[in-house]
Amino acid sequence: MAVYFSIFLVILTGVTGIVWLADKFYLAPQRRLKLADVQAQCKEPLSEEAQAKLVEPSGIVDTSVQIFPVIAFVLVLRSFLWEPFQIPSGSMMPTLLDGDFILVNKFNYGLRDPVVRNKFVEIGLPERGDVVVFKYPLDPKVDYIKRVIGLPGDRIIYRNKSLYIKPACTEANTECTEFKQVEQTFISKGEPGDVDMGLTRYRSDMPNKTHEILINNDILPRTPHYFKQSGTQRDEFVVPQGHYFVMGDNRDNSLDGRFWGFVPEENLVGEAVFIWMSFDFERDESSFLPHWVPTGVRFARIGSIN
Repeated sequence: MAVYFSIFLVILTGVTGIVWLADKFYLAPQRRLKLADVQAQCKEPLSEEAQAKLVEPSGIVDTSVQIFPVIAFVLVLRSFLWEPFQIPSGSMMPTLLDGDFILVNKFNYGLRDPVVRNKFVEIGLPERGDVVVFKYPLDPKVDYIKRVIGLPGDRIIYRNKSLYIKPACTEANTECTEFKQVEQTFISKGEPGDVDMGLTRYRSDMPNKTHEILINNDILPRTPHYFKQSGTQRDEFVVPQGHYFVMGDNRDNSLDGRFWGFVPEENLVGEAVFIWMSFDFERDESSFLPHWVPTGVRFARIGSIN
């Protein structure tokens, strides 16, 4: 839907922009000339009402002229700076909850055209630990949100629900390190809505960012279903150049890179940076209201995303 909306927005901006230009440089001057001709043929000055009627544009032209600046502003804002998204699932709990409305910074990772998505300005690239929105590699029409775990060239192991990272060797990092386990510090047992699910909250200390994760200790590792990469063990991943390895913070309830592979750099949409609204949808089964009607606002959740 986001792809179709972008195309629709570009087309609408283009059409209304052409009408706006035509009115500014041709249609409006022609109406003024017509008013001058009519005025010259009349012995008495025309009333203000008659003058307004003669220079009044058609409905289509007037509507296009009125909405073009607004549509153009929305297009620039949404395509190059910020885009709103809604979190539809719990795969990023506890960082993001179902019902959170977030802002995605599209400027940090470079500027792309809103239709073909070719990058025309290089600005920056994701860092390990960023929460990113991207086009799902298996279906680019779908937007996914996960956390960047591996950068190009990194080696990642997710074994027995523990994460190990071996950063890529680069010219800036000549001392290549070995695998280092990401420390997970216990915080609490159980989560809101956790009905005998064994959810445990941990603090995960990434090399350059700390965030919280959930692990379900009652679910066995799904290693047999992991993405099979040639030359590696089933629970090991070597991130190709120009790609990123991502995982959900809700480790046992996330369809992420462990199961389908890597995110190409061109699929990146932007970095999730802010929760601007959060709705609660929890209600009893006896409620007559549709499931999509909010039951409350979670004001405490509004703010930056870690």
